[in-house]
Amino acid sequence: MRARPLRAPGRAAILLCLPLLLGACAVEEVWAPEEEVQRAIYRHDGPPSITLFTMINNRSNEGAHAGLMVNGSQRLIFDPAGSFNHPQLPERNDVFFGITPIAHDFYIDYHARETYRVKENTLPVTAGQAEQILQLVQQAGPVPPVRCNIAIVEVLRQVPGFTDMPRSWFPLATMRWFESQPGVVTRTHTDDSPDNRGDIMRVPLVR
Repeated sequence: MRARPLRAPGRAAILLCLPLLLGACAVEEVWAPEEEVQRAIYRHDGPPSITLFTMINNRSNEGAHAGLMVNGSQRLIFDPAGSFNHPQLPERNDVFFGITPIAHDFYIDYHARETYRVKENTLPVTAGQAEQILQLVQQAGPVPPVRCNIAIVEVLRQVPGFTDMPRSWFPLATMRWFESQPGVVTRTHTDDSPDNRGDIMRVPLVR
């Protein structure tokens, strides 16, 4: 995995929330048992923040998918209409609990490959904003196909400080908005792994 600066990507995607060649997105009710969720909950010691992940096609420079990590009283990832999963990360309708540093890296490694790169944009938020977003993402799913980016936007637009955020279906448009905000921290992740990432699902996430 390598991180490096990235020039502004090309035109906005026409097709959104592509399954990244890992299987089709589908609306499915997934509800992990309470004991699994409670056991997995991870509290990161960093300041409250939200992180937008944008998956970008290396061939077309179009946005293919978007996910949102929220760090507040716990850290979780909202991966609307995506194909991501891991047996050690309990899921409730597109929300994954227990996002330790290893799980965070795994999420990126799952998506980054020879045909896709991952743009990671982190914005500081208040503790109150983080808690509201934590609640909203847990109420938002399961998200239908092609709605990954708009689902994230619709969550954030309910939160004070984000109500004027442009409403867009396009991952690159939301990514650029994040990058224009004060205090944003941006990283780009690339990987030369092949498109078939089924092997990575067998890698245990050691806590």
